[in-house]
Amino acid sequence: MAIFTRRSTVDAPLETVWAFHSTIDGLLELTPAVANLQVEAIRVPDGGDVLREGSEIDLSVGPLPGGPRQHFTSVITEREELADEAYFVDEMETGPMATWRHTHRFRRVGDRTQLIDHVEYESGYGDLVDRALQPGFALAFAYRHRKTREKLDGDET
Repeated sequence: MAIFTRRSTVDAPLETVWAFHSTIDGLLELTPAVANLQVEAIRVPDGGDVLREGSEIDLSVGPLPGGPRQHFTSVITEREELADEAYFVDEMETGPMATWRHTHRFRRVGDRTQLIDHVEYESGYGDLVDRALQPGFALAFAYRHRKTREKLDGDET
């Protein structure tokens, strides 16, 4: 199993960062254009705008210009809020990866929040391909972390 992890600190309270990352609007704002990634549809069990356990997210990626898009569905399988930490997990239900489990973790660090994206994955094509995916993941998650800081750094709400 290959692993990718990205950590950064956001100058905003845990509650603010958690709330932003937990919504449909946050997901749409944080979806990077790397490999032409697009959110196609989002289904939330209660019809609200918070990504709850059981939410399904349909995405597509077009890694090659003019090439066929690959479609996949991720499902929020876990979600928990604690006093000083919160997290949710999305797992690929259908799609191009043999395995994909992405834990979005948020930890209180004083008045700031540590943002941790941890992905366990297998492409299904072996270790060489799994390692070759890392630079793309690095770009995508750097984008997500930078956008979070741009939107929330210094936010005291």
